[in-house]
This record gives sequence, C-alpha cells and structure tokens, in this order.
Amino acid sequence: MRMSNRISSFQCSPIRRLVPYSRAAEARGIHVVHLNIGQPDIKTPKEALDAIKGYKDDIIAYGLSEGEVELRKGLLKYYEKYGITDLDEGNILITTGGSEAIQFAFMTLCDPYDEFIIPEPYYTNVATFANIAMVNLVPVTSRIEDGFVLPPISEFEKKIGKKTMGIILCSPNNPTGHIYTKDELLAILELCKKHDIFLVVDEVYREFCYDGKSFTSVLSFPEYSDRVICIDSFSKRFSMCGARIGAIVTRNKEVLENALKLAQARLCPPAVEQVAAEKALTAGEDYIEDVRENYERRRNLLISEMQKIPGVVCSMPKGAFYFVASLPVDDAEKFAIFMLKDFSYEGATVMFAPAEDFYVTKGLGHNQARFAYVLNENELLLAAKCLKHGLEAYRKQVMKIGE
Repeated sequence: MRMSNRISSFQCSPIRRLVPYSRAAEARGIHVVHLNIGQPDIKTPKEALDAIKGYKDDIIAYGLSEGEVELRKGLLKYYEKYGITDLDEGNILITTGGSEAIQFAFMTLCDPYDEFIIPEPYYTNVATFANIAMVNLVPVTSRIEDGFVLPPISEFEKKIGKKTMGIILCSPNNPTGHIYTKDELLAILELCKKHDIFLVVDEVYREFCYDGKSFTSVLSFPEYSDRVICIDSFSKRFSMCGARIGAIVTRNKEVLENALKLAQARLCPPAVEQVAAEKALTAGEDYIEDVRENYERRRNLLISEMQKIPGVVCSMPKGAFYFVASLPVDDAEKFAIFMLKDFSYEGATVMFAPAEDFYVTKGLGHNQARFAYVLNENELLLAAKCLKHGLEAYRKQVMKIGE
C-alpha cells in the first residue's frame, strides 16, 4: 500500500525518532539520561494539580472553541505583569498546546506554497506544521561561532518575495537560547511593516532569561498590532507539557475570527486541563522565580562540564533551557545511536537530539546536537561524564573501523 506523497515528505522528529533505541537500552537495564526533550523534572504547581483532583463537574463536556472565558481572563492578568494592559479576552484564542497555535497561524495566514522566513536553527517541529499547511520555510542562518545572534536585518530582507507572508521567531529561542532584544524586535517589525507581512513570535519560554537579561514581548508594540501574533503555552512555564494548553494572542481580530474556523473544526481545547491552567496562573511569583533560578544553575553546570570535553563547542544560551553544541564526530545522529545502542558508562548513557533537522538548509548541523538541561544536577553531571567517555569510545571505534 502506498502512503500519500504529502506524508512521505514529512520528517520524523529528531527529538523523538531515536526513542526505540532508548527504550531498548532501558530494557537492557541501562539508565538513560534524557536530554533530548524539553520535559522538565520540576513539579507542576500544586494549584494546578489540586484543580484536577478537585474537578467537580459530573460531565467533561464540550467547551468553547475559543477557550474558556475564565482562563482567558486569567491570562489577561498575567500579561499585565509585562505592561500589556490593553487586551481583552477577545484577543486570546486557547489552543491545544503552542504547537496547534503555530499550525493555526500558518493555515490562517497562508495559501499553499506561500512562504515564512525563519532563523535557523529553529524548533524542528515547525517544519511539520509548515508541511501540513503546505507552507515553505525560508531560512536565515545564524551561526554557533557568533553565539546564534540574530542575523543582520538585511539578510531577512533579501529573502522577502511575492509569496512571503511573514517572519516567525522564537524568543527565548528553542534550540539556541538566544533572546531577541527590544531593538532587534523593533527592526524586524519595521521590516514587516515595510513589506506588509506578519510577525509571529513564539514566547513560550519568556520567564526563563538568565544573567540579568530582560525579556521584551512582541505584544509590547501596539503600534504594530495589525501584523503581530504571539504564541504562548503553559507547557514549560508551569511544567505542564502533557496538558496541551496554548494560546494565540493578537490584537488583529480578523486573524482570530478566521483562526476560530479551525478551532471550531477541532471543537474545543482540553476541558480539565484548562481548569488546571487557570489555577496554575494563581501560583505565586516565587514559583516562577525558583524555577528560573533552578534552570540557570543547571545551565551553568552542564555548560561548564561540557566545555571541559575536548573538541566540544557549546553556545551559551541566554534563556529557555536548551543549547546547541558542536561535537567532534562525523555525524551526530550516528553518535547518538551509538550512545544508546553500543555504549554505557557505569550503567548509564545520555540521549540528545541530533541538530541537522533543526536547520532548513541541508548539510548544516551535521555534527551538532541540541541538549535540554531540564533534569536535576546529579543527572546533568552523569550526562556530561557519559558524553565524555562516549566520545572517547566512539573515536576508538571509528579509528578501528578505519584501520
């Protein structure tokens, strides 16, 4: 039986496609340190868990396609902390995770074969969302040698053509940890205004900024409101990845009215999880600050340990909880499989995401990997030791094969 040409052109996620190898390793009794996926080990706020345990309704019924009013009002209060005070619940569409929000944005703004410009490396699953919408991603490349800073605005302008509908950013960035400054966002917005295109910004990691860096939301520029779409999610901020609650936030009511057609087709976002998300917003500021400090310590530890490994080059993330590293190997995916299939150190190994598919441009990222520092410090130390000894073993194996 032949599968569709459409699905045959999709890539398997580099974050998850090596899971069969990790499960096989675990079945052999190997402890796998999972740094391949942004699944934190930090506990979900008690307020959210208590809301699930105390769910009172006799029926888990269909809700509003645009999301429950109480949750959207809760988000309005949350955005006020960032000085964004002119929104109302009609500016928010609750989605089934930030992933659906990106998908809705592409399908609302684009016809088949329209284009969106994206800095690379980028969150790899955006490629699948774009493929579903039949949207072409046009890359502007940032480099590990430059710390993955935003490429010059002129590089973005060179890529704008008749089919360009917008630019999509992620700040703080997954996978690089770069935080776009107010000036960088303003320059991109001016470019979007000049060419009459949209700016979509994934702000899922906005709380996680380090070294005293501040965060600027794209919603802080109301003068560009007709072309700004913010993507949000509860997954990372409150360690609620499995709840699948996200949002599209925009002052452009026409965008939301049309995205609602897609939301109505999938009926409604998860009901119980919306109750949990609403209560998560009531968690004290100390919860978020403790989480941020925890990730900053984890970042410092893992980067420090990996910088000691000969041949490893790490970018220093300013935010989120990922970074990209160049490894002294011929192929990061082959090395990742070796680590899961043929290697262990003191009964353990480490799993990471090969970075090649975090690039649109073929051939880039071949020896790079994304690491998520989402586990406790003991696990991170073990991961660094496994990586060090794994690289030594891999080089010996490659040299032996070459003899």
